[in-house]
Formats: sequence, structure tokens, C-alpha cells
Amino acid sequence: MDIPALLHPYIDGLTSAQLGQVSTYLDLLLRWNARTNLTSLRNPEHIVSRHFGESFFLAAQLFGAGGFQLPITNHQLQILDVGSGAGFPAIPLKIAYPQINLTLVEAHHTKAVFLREVLRALHLDAEVKNVRAESLLLGSADLVTLRAVEKFDSILPIAARLIRRPTTPHSGRAGLALLVSSTQVSRAQELLPNFHFRPPTPLPGSQNRVIQLVEPR
Repeated sequence: MDIPALLHPYIDGLTSAQLGQVSTYLDLLLRWNARTNLTSLRNPEHIVSRHFGESFFLAAQLFGAGGFQLPITNHQLQILDVGSGAGFPAIPLKIAYPQINLTLVEAHHTKAVFLREVLRALHLDAEVKNVRAESLLLGSADLVTLRAVEKFDSILPIAARLIRRPTTPHSGRAGLALLVSSTQVSRAQELLPNFHFRPPTPLPGSQNRVIQLVEPR
């Protein structure tokens, strides 16, 4: 399997070490997925394209030209990934930008154990909180990432409350980064009427999945 070719539509410039991390992560995911349901996808190439590719594309949108352009060298910035599941998009974000300060939030115990195992195997420094998002301190994150999760209507407002409000014009950008279907964007706007929605960015190779960046007004 040619992992660089599969990732090419989503991101360029990954080092050999980063590609090795992707390979190790994929092997772990396939082994664990054989005995516990981490992802409904079973084809390794589909996993690389859909899960890894879309997550890396999000990383480029967040930290590359355009997007939020968060100052990722500032270790005071806190990024929360809510409902991390199998680790997407959070762990690919950390692979692409290892300097980010990242916490993965996953209430399911077995999935939290898997996430810790992946982070150890990839030698990545990130925290896993095996808690429900409702228990986290409000306003504790600069950026909250959220990928297609169950109970979208209930979890989205909770995720939004975790975003801190910038205290000064120079205190950094804050917001939500959603990986959702285009049909969920209008529902998100209904749920978060006091937030600013940037134009959604289509995901490569998808007819209806987008990145939606959302900021407090």
C-alpha cells in the first residue's frame, strides 16, 4: 500500500518519520479493530484516505495559510478533541504538528486505552481524558475539534461552551473545527446562533463532507 500516494490529495510534505508514525498507527488500529469496534471501515486504503487524509487536511486548514492560523508555537494554547474515538482527527493533527498542546476527550474506557497505546507507540506527548465532555471546565480551550459523533445535537453546544472567549485582540484565535456532512452545517448554525460560521471547505474526494470553522462573535 502506497501511503504517501493515498495521502497526496490531502497533505504534502510529511517526513519519512511521520509516514512511519502513520504506518504504526494504522497497524495498531487494524489489530484493535478486529476485536473492538473503533471504526466501521475495514479496508486499510479507505482508512488512510478517509480517516488519516481528512484529518491531515484539517491540520493544513487550521495551521497553514488561511484557516484559523493559530500560533502553534505558543504552548499556552489548548486544543481539545471531543469524542476522540479512534483518534481522528486529533492524533494526525499531532503527527503533523507535534508542537501543539493537545488533549483527547473520550468517555469510552476501551477507546481511551487504545488512544493512550497509540500515543505511546508514536512517542507523542498528548493527554487522554477518559471523561465526558460535560465534566470539563467551561472556556478551557482555544480550539475544539469535533468529528462526526453520535448525538450531534447534544454534543455540539457542549463543545462550544468549552471554547474560551478571547480577552484581548492579541490573545489568539479561538473556535470550533468541525468535520461534518454538508447537511449538518445548517443544523450547527441553528444550534450555535451566536457564532460566526466561515464558508465551509469541501474535503477532497468527498461529495458531501466539509470542514466547518466556527468562531465566537
